[in-house]
Amino acid sequence: MGLRLAYGVGYWSAGPPNGALDSILEAERLGFESVWSAEAYGSDALTPLAWWGASTSKIRLGTGIIQMSARTPSATAMAAMTLDHLSNGRFILGLGVSGPQVVEGWYGEPYARPLERTREYVSIIRSILKRDHPVSHEGNQYRLPYDGDSASGLGKPLKSTVHPLRNDIPIYLGAEGPKNVSLAAEICDGWLPLFFSPSENDFYLSCLNDGFSKSGDSAKSEDFEVVAPVTVIPGDDVEACADMVRPMLALYAGGMGAKGANFHFDVFARMGYEDVALKVQDLYLQGKKEEAAASIPLKMVEDVALVGPAEKIKEELDRWNDTVLTTLLLSGPTSMLRRYVDILS
Repeated sequence: MGLRLAYGVGYWSAGPPNGALDSILEAERLGFESVWSAEAYGSDALTPLAWWGASTSKIRLGTGIIQMSARTPSATAMAAMTLDHLSNGRFILGLGVSGPQVVEGWYGEPYARPLERTREYVSIIRSILKRDHPVSHEGNQYRLPYDGDSASGLGKPLKSTVHPLRNDIPIYLGAEGPKNVSLAAEICDGWLPLFFSPSENDFYLSCLNDGFSKSGDSAKSEDFEVVAPVTVIPGDDVEACADMVRPMLALYAGGMGAKGANFHFDVFARMGYEDVALKVQDLYLQGKKEEAAASIPLKMVEDVALVGPAEKIKEELDRWNDTVLTTLLLSGPTSMLRRYVDILS
């Protein structure tokens, strides 16, 4: 079985992306398995998914990702149950911690101990979805009922008034570091990587297997899903196609986060591009964005994207098929979706 296809709406810029609903409807018509929204520090991921999802009937609806610091675990569980009911069981809850710049700068929350926070967050959501008893949790990151110094003492464990349509709404984790990837396999139903490269498959397979072994579920790997965003730019001129990818790679490798605290940088460093990423970072932080993009070699682009003539892409696709991936998450205008299917299916 080949890789399934998914469609990513992505982030908004100044406003809603033009033609998003048309693209989602076309993706559903063409048999794309799921559609994914995103959030950073502008539009949220849940509202667009509900709005556009109301016009669909088959395609699954995933958040890729919603940031844990934006909502308490209970609020996220409420949203998940609500969207799952409204979509008749098509919702996928994609979560992620984001980075310290957003968590502390935008949400005003502490970033420390993200793995512990993720484990507790998912545990609380699972308890709410089970709805087999009032929910209480005594952790280092979350306490239900709240019992801090300013507590009224009136809080009590509660059980959702809503009966979940599904008690096992799938939870996927956005993760890049090895411990976080392992955690995704241990406590979640899927993994949402960023800048996945087939050359790193053995590394990620080891991380996932570590998590599967810790989960205590010997069959978990059979149904586990890995949905990776992959940029596909078909065209006769390989370098021209790569030029359409380079600015994005420069932004993530060099312009995101800060020196020493950029998880995307770390991904490229593990691939063997640390020297390139350092140069890109220096140029980007000097405001030399075009030079930063131009310094990215074609090989680095081809490690994480599919660019060039259709036959070249089809040949390279074999490398991607032979990995832990289950689904390619694609983006682009409505007019490109049919071409993606023709090339990738």
